[in-house]
Amino acid sequence: MKYRELGNTGLLVSEIGLGCEGFSEDEYRNTKRLLDEAQNQGINYFDLYASDPVVRAHVGEALQGRRERFLIQSHVCSVWKDGQYKRTREIEEVKEGMQEMLSLLRTDYIDIGMIHYVDSLKDWEEIKNGPVLAYVKELKEQGTIRHIGLSSHNPEAALEAVRSGEIEVLMFSVNPCYDLQPASEDVEELWAEKNYEKHLVNMNPERQALYETCQRLGVGVTVMKAFGGGDLLDENLSPAGKALTAVQCLHYALTRPAVATVLSGAHSVEQLRESIAYEDASEAEKDYAPAFASFPNISWEGHCMYCSHCAPCPKKIDVASVTKFLNLAKAQKQIPETVREHYAVLEHHAGECIRCGACETRCPFQVPIMDNMRQAKELFGC
Repeated sequence: MKYRELGNTGLLVSEIGLGCEGFSEDEYRNTKRLLDEAQNQGINYFDLYASDPVVRAHVGEALQGRRERFLIQSHVCSVWKDGQYKRTREIEEVKEGMQEMLSLLRTDYIDIGMIHYVDSLKDWEEIKNGPVLAYVKELKEQGTIRHIGLSSHNPEAALEAVRSGEIEVLMFSVNPCYDLQPASEDVEELWAEKNYEKHLVNMNPERQALYETCQRLGVGVTVMKAFGGGDLLDENLSPAGKALTAVQCLHYALTRPAVATVLSGAHSVEQLRESIAYEDASEAEKDYAPAFASFPNISWEGHCMYCSHCAPCPKKIDVASVTKFLNLAKAQKQIPETVREHYAVLEHHAGECIRCGACETRCPFQVPIMDNMRQAKELFGC
């Protein structure tokens, strides 16, 4: 298992994490099975958005004797009310839910306290200026929450939260179909068939700006819905008109800027192992570029996917990394110091490009690579 830094938190997290969707199955016995397998395979990070007290109690039981082996991302504002899940901003409900969570999990702290499901600017403004954020910050001061996070499907709301400097971790839905869709307060719009009836071209700029801003500010991204609820793995269900493999979906998410871990929504140990197989997959198996280039409903023309199909470069330039740093700098209309430093330590720089054009002949997305190298040389000075 490989591990990545979670933004500026100082935490090292397994790049394959665990979602909680399967915890309640087989009369909740799946909870221990999945956590056992996660531990055996080196997974040290899991998400717990579920507020069902029975799920939380089984997680608490399964964690006995090994709490320190896992980093828990659990959700504030996700509560259980009148026998069902509720997203709440009522501060007394939030506080009661938090205390119940700690009690059921049999722990006195949560590694990442996620402000749950913020999908509109209005909601974020109310959280930021109201008692919810104040309470979460108080929990962090007490050490009850080690780091503050926020979950969202809406890049507009997420971007405002990230820019505020109040959050350290963003849980966001990342996959190649969602990334084409503009911000909406209705998460169902991300998967609505009508939105894929026309030929779609290139990533939504708000989503790209979100990932790049997270990278620049050191906000770690944890990924949900990498498989689109499984639809991307089924040709008949995928809005792209073609199926991807689990490994390709994982690699797409893990090559986005700022992404630290993908939370695998496994319903069984076998499904979790399919995601863990990413660690031993070949570069050919991870390669999503040919599939993307052949999507009947989607085109990524002119957009660098950081897939490295342009390699090898006769001058050994890491074209994908150079392009990523170029895009990060262009998005900010300046060169952040961290980006300049990362660019500087590359073994070879854009200025070494001899404009042979070999990279462009290999790019599945018709990216103007030579022009990007010229821009990078001008911007970074080498």
